[in-house]
Amino acid sequence: MGALSGLAAGTPDPAHGFHLGIITDEVAPDLGEALKFISGYGLHWCELRELWGKNLMILPEADLSRAKGLIAHRGMHVSDIGTPIFKWNMPGAATKPSEKHDFAVGSFTEEDSDVLLNQAFKLARFFGTRKIRIFSYWRAPDPEKVYPQVRDRLAKAALLAKNNDMVLVLENEHECNVGTGKELGRILRDVNSPALRGVWDPGNAIMLGEVPYPDGYLAVKGLFPHMHIKDARKNVLTGRLEWAPVGGGVIDFKGQFEALRRDKYAGTMSLETHYRRPDGNKMESSRESLLGLLKVV
Repeated sequence: MGALSGLAAGTPDPAHGFHLGIITDEVAPDLGEALKFISGYGLHWCELRELWGKNLMILPEADLSRAKGLIAHRGMHVSDIGTPIFKWNMPGAATKPSEKHDFAVGSFTEEDSDVLLNQAFKLARFFGTRKIRIFSYWRAPDPEKVYPQVRDRLAKAALLAKNNDMVLVLENEHECNVGTGKELGRILRDVNSPALRGVWDPGNAIMLGEVPYPDGYLAVKGLFPHMHIKDARKNVLTGRLEWAPVGGGVIDFKGQFEALRRDKYAGTMSLETHYRRPDGNKMESSRESLLGLLKVV
């Protein structure tokens, strides 16, 4: 794998050829602060989800232009648009009964789906990417029963994306119906569309009891152009899994990155910190996790 574009000749590449970035709001709500942090480690990628405390999907045009200028100033690239599309109740299955639609404040439901998809296409073009991250509805008590409905809805969305020359990247999210590598691989193969690919998230997979590497990875190998990186460990008091800095948890990221190199992975990836230090400081928590990740890489 060649070095990332934008690095000066002779400058060491901290990501060692991987297209590594961070979800900006995991570092700070202020985009300028987040980009300064990311670029300070020689990284050239960012994933956009919330900027200045507001969902990207409802950000005013003036703020979008401001964001684009800040990203260009740092010589960075947007890996994908992190949307909340299909991270809500499935029609006819109110997994979260209190869910309400309020587009103005960024509270979305199924009635917003096509508007949001078209808005996401515009945002992707504006920020110079084709990848739009989506989900698979809040997880039902028995995901198998709703699988056909999820598959068919995402296939329909993929057709719309294909007609707009975009790629929907479906994250395996442990709170949604597609939560493991095995579940992600299945739906991507069943829909079988170049406009529906995956976001492989080992941290979400382990929350549902899957062994992320090698088991989950083998189920999605070759099917994802984007990846999320976060780690988890068991709380000694509660026995439950909790987020950890990368390298400080139980996920075999050393094996995972060796496999990515071996398989010539050329997609993007984002640190999605989630872990919080006892003092709750987002930036310092992200720093701790990033340093662990760079050590693993």
